[in-house]
Amino acid sequence: MAKFMDVHSGFVGVTEEQLREAHERDLAVEGEEGVHFERAWLDPESGKVFCLSSGPSKEAVQRVHEKAGHPTSEIYELPIEVE
Repeated sequence: MAKFMDVHSGFVGVTEEQLREAHERDLAVEGEEGVHFERAWLDPESGKVFCLSSGPSKEAVQRVHEKAGHPTSEIYELPIEVE
């Protein structure tokens, strides 16, 4: 499965609990698209949220976020990883 990082804007002032709730909405529907959301990060000052996922395609990741109520078109495939 491919890995993806997506970016959401407009989350200024969001709390950790609100981020957790949004992440849980992704987890609730991810199986419908064969996607797994691994983590989410938040910068409440800039309003940016970053989500790491694995799945079959960018489009599948996008559909999960749309179903969960926080769509984004800024999704990047991560074909190269180093540790």
